[in-house]
Amino acid sequence: MNRKALGIGLRRGWTEHVQFLRDRREMAGGLLATVGMFVVLARWQGGTDVPGTDASRSVLMAAGFIAFSVSSVALMGLPMAVTADREEGALLRLRTVPGGMPAYLVGRAVTVLAQIATYVALMLAAGLAFTPLTLPAAAGDWLTLLWVLALGTLSVVPLGAALGTLLPGPRNAASILSLPLMGLMVVSGVMFPVTELPEPVRWVAQAFPLYWQGLGLRSVFLPDSMLAAEIGGSWRPLETAAVLGAWAVAGLLVAPWLLRRAARRESGTRLAERQERRAAQGAF
Repeated sequence: MNRKALGIGLRRGWTEHVQFLRDRREMAGGLLATVGMFVVLARWQGGTDVPGTDASRSVLMAAGFIAFSVSSVALMGLPMAVTADREEGALLRLRTVPGGMPAYLVGRAVTVLAQIATYVALMLAAGLAFTPLTLPAAAGDWLTLLWVLALGTLSVVPLGAALGTLLPGPRNAASILSLPLMGLMVVSGVMFPVTELPEPVRWVAQAFPLYWQGLGLRSVFLPDSMLAAEIGGSWRPLETAAVLGAWAVAGLLVAPWLLRRAARRESGTRLAERQERRAAQGAF
């Protein structure tokens, strides 16, 4: 990737993020799906402790929802954006622009990272306002928070881009992605300890990044007494880094190949056919 493509991608990504912040409807929708849901559930469950510990369920949910906000942007927003760009012919046009695809990938990555940073900051603010959540005091906790968020983001952003190339279209993208993402939220310890679930479900949860992001964040915000509700009675930092790193490497290998494949498959004929179908659907 040359410096010109990198610069174009950085400017495009930041411009799209500014537009997102100015779009009240889109911003409100994102906040309701993450911060709003967290506040409602925290107020509902916040007065109880996790069984066997002195940790509040609301703090547990604060750590989990911060992880969920990362995954929701990367695994819902990004795939839908890539799918919409493909359907509107953006990927086809990029084939004719020197350095177009690298600049596009950088731009999308910058937009997603900026949105994730915004949501994480708002989730932390909501946790401080509505739960007993406190910011880390030790330098080691801040370091853990930073590497978990960075590696957790890297583990899901390439996956989201790859999903965007496989979805049939933007109209049904949300319905296809929302149910699996909600299922992962339920089984990954976002709302309650994963040890309360049957053992086969725990194994399924541990196969995906969301559980490990949540575990790493819980190690920062929750007391060690919470280990009584964790698998193996440990925060497992090495396993967290290994699983998130494996997902990141796999995504970085697969996502660029799928994006190039999706761009090569685009043609003027296919674009015209999709436009005709959308026009016909709009007529009804």
